[in-house]
Formats: sequence, C-alpha cells, structure tokens
Amino acid sequence: MHILALTYVKPNEEADKHMEPHMAWVKEGYAEGWFLASGRKVPRTGGVILAVGDRAEIEAYVAADPFTIHGIAEYEITEVAVTTVVDGLDILKR
Repeated sequence: MHILALTYVKPNEEADKHMEPHMAWVKEGYAEGWFLASGRKVPRTGGVILAVGDRAEIEAYVAADPFTIHGIAEYEITEVAVTTVVDGLDILKR
C-alpha cells in the first residue's frame, strides 16, 4: 500500500482554481483501481490518498495530477508493507 500525502505549496485559493481537474484525476485513480480512500487534511493544507499497485505506475500517475503540473502541491509517497488489518480490509495488503 502507498500513502500519498500532498501538501499545498500555493494558497488554497490557487488550489481551488484547479480543484475540478484534480478531482477528475482522483476519480480516474479510483476507476483504475489504484485509489482506496482519499480526503483533505484538517486543517486544509493538502490531502491524503491511500493507494495500491505498482509504485512506478503510481509515481507516474502522480506526475500527471493537475496539482503537480501547476505546482499547487508536492507529494510525498510512503510505501507501507501492511501485515495486519481488520476483517474486510485485506485489499490493503496488496
């Protein structure tokens, strides 16, 4: 599993201008089967996405995020070797 932590490097107002294409990108990540959960950080300084799949593919996909392309946010990708989960979350072990 991968934790994609994005941190805004521009003001929220700038992020808002690119939110619609970013959310289309997020929805495509779900459609591809990579993304499992996502949401905003509180306070709103960026967001977090839980993802599964090949790291190189995910890194390439992150590079195509409109937030990356327009310099709105920077990503930190952390790979986690999940070994224990509650019932129903075995997908996190991929």
